[in-house]
Amino acid sequence: MKHSKRYRELVKDLDKDQLREPKDAIDVVKSMAKAKFDETIDVVFNLGIDPRHADQQLRGTLELPNGTGKDVKVVVVTQSDKHEEAKKAGADFVGEDDIIEKIQGGWFDFDKLIATPNVMSKIGKLGRVLGSKGLMPNPKSGTVSNDISAAVSAFKKGRVGYRNDKYGNIHIIIGKASFDADKLYENFISVYDTLLKAKPSKAKGVYMKNIGISASMSPGVLVEPVKQKWN
Repeated sequence: MKHSKRYRELVKDLDKDQLREPKDAIDVVKSMAKAKFDETIDVVFNLGIDPRHADQQLRGTLELPNGTGKDVKVVVVTQSDKHEEAKKAGADFVGEDDIIEKIQGGWFDFDKLIATPNVMSKIGKLGRVLGSKGLMPNPKSGTVSNDISAAVSAFKKGRVGYRNDKYGNIHIIIGKASFDADKLYENFISVYDTLLKAKPSKAKGVYMKNIGISASMSPGVLVEPVKQKWN
């Protein structure tokens, strides 16, 4: 991949192999996030799991204490008796067959699709297109629920989903470059502690292998993965 002149300048001045405490890493990342837009701050965890085994795969949700800074567009697909509840909770789009037809026609102007269990048989036929975009509702991700109000509110306020890829990596947004460093740190700790508690019992060896924090247009900064070594 060809990087911009600005990116190459940042890399030149960065010790890519230096392990930093999270607060220091966040400060460095914020100092590099000088794009003309509010860059997203991401964290990547490389975990000591074997994703080939179902009992070592990680998937779930967590509540970021300070949100993501992103305006999350939420679609709710449910029967008519739940439509008003979804709208009051802040859903951007609410419907049933009409929403399904729009998605079949190629509409994906949303970030989360939440559904009640009684319409999942209809949504099932969208499995291929929704799955490829990571939008298929699933109870483990909190996007299939009878409590529509709670589900919509949670994602609007900062609930994020996580799922490991085939290499054992988990990518999660922890905020925006405009966030105070303390808020980014609080979000980072929330993710770290959640993943630590979710460690599969069958995982062997080092669990937290590598952690990197980066902004949208900047190189990553490595974090010391052992919490006990942080000040």
